[in-house]
Amino acid sequence: MNPYYAPLADMKFLLEGVFDAPQTWAKLPQLAESVDMDTAVAIMDEADKIARDLIHPINRSGDEQGVRHQGDKVITPDGYKAVYDQYAQGGWVGLCGEPDFGGMGMPKMLGVLVDEMAYSACNAFTLYGSLTAGAALCINAHGSDALKAAYLPQLYSGEWAGAMDMTEPQAGSDLRNIRTKAVPQDDGSYLISGSKIFITGGDHDLTENVIHLVLAKLPDSNGISLFLVPKIKVNDDGELGETNGVSVGSIEHKMGLKGSATCVMNFDNAQGYLIGKPNRGLVCMFTMMNYERLAIGIQGLGTSQAAYQMAAEYAKERTQGVAAGGSPTGAISDPILVHGDVRRMLLNIRCYTEAGRAMSVYTGQQLDLAKYGEGEVKAKAARYVGLMTPVAKAFLSDRGLDAAVMAQQVFGGHGYIRETGIEQLVRDTRIAQIYEGTNGIQAIDFLGRKTTGDNVTALTEFVTEHQATLTAMKHIGDEHKNAVASRFEALLTVAHQINDNKLTQPALINASAVDFLDAFGHLMYGYYWLLMADKAADHQNKQFSQTKQQLADFYMAKLLPKVDYHLAQVSSGDVTVMAMDEALF
Repeated sequence: MNPYYAPLADMKFLLEGVFDAPQTWAKLPQLAESVDMDTAVAIMDEADKIARDLIHPINRSGDEQGVRHQGDKVITPDGYKAVYDQYAQGGWVGLCGEPDFGGMGMPKMLGVLVDEMAYSACNAFTLYGSLTAGAALCINAHGSDALKAAYLPQLYSGEWAGAMDMTEPQAGSDLRNIRTKAVPQDDGSYLISGSKIFITGGDHDLTENVIHLVLAKLPDSNGISLFLVPKIKVNDDGELGETNGVSVGSIEHKMGLKGSATCVMNFDNAQGYLIGKPNRGLVCMFTMMNYERLAIGIQGLGTSQAAYQMAAEYAKERTQGVAAGGSPTGAISDPILVHGDVRRMLLNIRCYTEAGRAMSVYTGQQLDLAKYGEGEVKAKAARYVGLMTPVAKAFLSDRGLDAAVMAQQVFGGHGYIRETGIEQLVRDTRIAQIYEGTNGIQAIDFLGRKTTGDNVTALTEFVTEHQATLTAMKHIGDEHKNAVASRFEALLTVAHQINDNKLTQPALINASAVDFLDAFGHLMYGYYWLLMADKAADHQNKQFSQTKQQLADFYMAKLLPKVDYHLAQVSSGDVTVMAMDEALF
């Protein structure tokens, strides 16, 4: 298996050259005190070493060994515990965490790039830290001061881990039907009883405690509340006490992510503490869920980068056939990189990957502005985060699987067997389209809530701002500018059509949402490619500039037209989708 290496030049270019992170941070006092570009570069350089030398070596062995459930213990693959200890001691779990509780306070613009490196190196391992960071974010946003003080330092340090417990056997994405109960006690705590399924990192041997955020219902209430439930009770002095009625029923045996413990969790009168207000649990949980949705999109992005590196190296080494028109060297067989179809696949993967990275950094920038900004800057960023979160989760993870499958195709027969390692990427990333809300649910959220929910107001504002940036590009020709600008207008036209008909055609949004999100995603990638090509024109490395321009040209010619296809699908409506009688399926 080829070693992983982070695309540091591209990452630094996006932060500084494309999105001007130093200026963003300088305008936000809380970040200006803690980070500048030199700090960011140092962190990325170290993250590259951690991903390459520490995390990636356990990727293959972890997949082969998997997680074991022995008695009341969940045991991670050999090497996971030692690597996790070093990872946690380096402060990586709390990279973007609150400094008041031991976090490093780094911006999300930087955090998404560090996350990408870790996911590229090993999807399964990286999930443990991601869940912990998300749980800490939720506790910090909605927990009481006492809960923050008692739990956040140990979560940010990696001493304890976090987990998100929502799904039940009879209640998948429709959480209204959950049965887990929370009974209030005289001391202000609650006793939690019920079972949850598909709980990523629900239990393991990496940390001495696992802190569960559990959705449950109060007595005589149809509302859903959120509770913090530790696996092991925490005494008043902060030391761990007795076990807490939290146990593992079983672990799931999955097609991929075999080093990640996906558990059935049982709660038997487990002591828990309310987070936020009663019956407002989903509002609180969505803080963590949206964090994880972006993280899972970045999982797809990390897979794309790893797949590209493996396939590109293989295509330069593997000889088979000769170039069309004859071998340029006179050899009896050429590297398969000379073949048009192999180049097509590699260019597809690379274009999707680099534009996806731009989308992740942009989304991180908006998260930083929404968290640390003030006034209209903060409010506008929050609107843009609402738009971008479902897109980042769905589009990045969809393209991540596409990239893994195309890379596997580059390998040919060798991509189907274990030795090359590419088939693991296909298996590992397939789940990204499903968990944290299927990508269909993300699309419905994007079109139904974020686009038509405010009668296309936020999307119009977003498009107007991006159109202005497009117009101001100095090194992009009118043909490319017009190609993106005209499709922005077409997107808004179709969005208004959906909005005008959403009440009289109740199935329209559900039937059209995936195509609408895919149209938006492909269009934004086109915009990002022009932005990157424009900014790269003045890059001191002319080869870097030329590469970005050629990739932008490829995207505009070969992939941007997908916008037209997906908008046509949306415009065709829902009649043929809904016409067939259920009995005929």
